[in-house]
Amino acid sequence: MNTTILFQNNPDVKARVLLIRSKSDVAFLSLTEAEKDYVSQSLDSSPKKVVVLNNYVSLLFVCQLDTKEPMPSCLEVFRKNGAFITKTLNEHKSECVGVEGPIEALDIVLALLEGMVLANYQFFKYKSGGERNSLRNIYVAGGMVTEEALHRCQVVMEAVCWARDLVNEPVNHLNATNLSEQMSGAVCEAGGSAEVLDKRQIEELKMGGLLAVNAGSIDPPTFSVLEWKPENAHNEKPVVLVGKGIVYDSGGYNLKTGSFMATMKHDMAGAATVAATVVAAAKAKLPVHLVALVPATDNRLHGNAHVPDDVITMFDGTTVEIVNTDAEGRLVLADALAYAKRYDPMVVFDFATLTGAAKRAIGAQASVVMGKDADEVFDEVERCGFETHERVVRFPLWDDYLKQIKSDVADLRNSGGVEAGAITAGKFLEHFTDYPWLHFDIAGTAFSEKGSDYSAPGGTGVGIRLLMRYLSRF
Repeated sequence: MNTTILFQNNPDVKARVLLIRSKSDVAFLSLTEAEKDYVSQSLDSSPKKVVVLNNYVSLLFVCQLDTKEPMPSCLEVFRKNGAFITKTLNEHKSECVGVEGPIEALDIVLALLEGMVLANYQFFKYKSGGERNSLRNIYVAGGMVTEEALHRCQVVMEAVCWARDLVNEPVNHLNATNLSEQMSGAVCEAGGSAEVLDKRQIEELKMGGLLAVNAGSIDPPTFSVLEWKPENAHNEKPVVLVGKGIVYDSGGYNLKTGSFMATMKHDMAGAATVAATVVAAAKAKLPVHLVALVPATDNRLHGNAHVPDDVITMFDGTTVEIVNTDAEGRLVLADALAYAKRYDPMVVFDFATLTGAAKRAIGAQASVVMGKDADEVFDEVERCGFETHERVVRFPLWDDYLKQIKSDVADLRNSGGVEAGAITAGKFLEHFTDYPWLHFDIAGTAFSEKGSDYSAPGGTGVGIRLLMRYLSRF
């Protein structure tokens, strides 16, 4: 991340952001009468409630809180305002900005900072050209936020940007081994612990799903266990996160066609989400016992790659008929979900770019969620989703869908066909759980080809802000 949030005033900054609660606050700003009149009139006509004063040697942004909107909407407006401010600052080659004002609304200030930092993200690792953003430092005046809240905002933004970096890496620079090394290194550096199981250990555990998907790869699979376990953890049983780590998905013998194979480097976005969340929790020293499990491999055609009609045996002994090699994510997740039983978890969340059906159903506006024995958890997650604008929509997991994944030759088949594709994938995963569980299908939200207000084209880092919001309430 190339942006640092600093808990201090800097009188030398040439760009400032003033946050006000109402238009009447304009009268108390250190502006000329003409400037005050201009700001007041502009606030009336600006749907964003943000006004820019360009004095050639300095920039001033005045942002007004619109109290008529419900709080989740206000927060999103301020994230977008933050993105607008960052874009304007970069256009003017500004390297730093001060944020201040007569407003005491912690979440509003943090939302603005989120939008500013996330909009400043760039992935230029492999570009020799391209214009780099100029913004480097954001100075936040004391009295608006606490130093602890600002630190947490910083580590969460760093985690989102790191997850975006991982998702944007091509597979020739990030295979399963590279991914596990980066994840385990980051978690340990943050104060957590990590263990990476190699192919021999995965074979000893008989993780048939992960091994089957890996059979077509020349690179070995990995299974990463990432943990943050503080002495003051408020939860007796751990929260377990499971992330799909398919570093590239060709579809296998059910080969993806045309543009469907493009951007498949992002099929490990679930892994990036859960690993980055553990890192952020450790850096923020959240009093939460957290474990992340990441099965990782690529899905390609080579040698003894698994094919339709194969029957494999999963980690928990379930036999599965392969009917579609492009339904590989649920195979690696199923092994990890079964492995999660070892922790007697309080709740398990899995994150996966699992089905195109989820994206087709609700687009990029929200993630699809399914689960069992976790109604209260879902309600809290849904609230956190609205507050972070990482919204979720719950799909049913009725037993009616079970018949679509029943097999004539094995216990289950790994695909239920095109009808209710996201749900039957979730129904398959449910078989491997015996604890409160929520499944997040982030196929529509993990990667953006065009980008949005505060997300550049590419990986979005979805789920991290939502999870950290949820975990912070323990």
